[in-house]
Amino acid sequence: MKSEIHKSKLITAFEVSGSALAIVYALLIASNTGNELLGFSLLLISSGLFAAWALIDRRWAFLALQFFYAASAIIGLVRWG
Repeated sequence: MKSEIHKSKLITAFEVSGSALAIVYALLIASNTGNELLGFSLLLISSGLFAAWALIDRRWAFLALQFFYAASAIIGLVRWG
């Protein structure tokens, strides 16, 4: 029981923080204010948090999607860096 509560808390933490960072990333990129490096850095962190959530919850398709987002973030960092 205690393990399930801990798992649930981790999932919630990864879900909420990953979502918040993804929202800020999207706003930074859409604003076109020169904050692309910060935005793509947030996307990379967000995809890592979502990947952790996917691993814990055994969401394999969602985990695969995070590899795409991480690759997109790395491309953005290289392109804008």
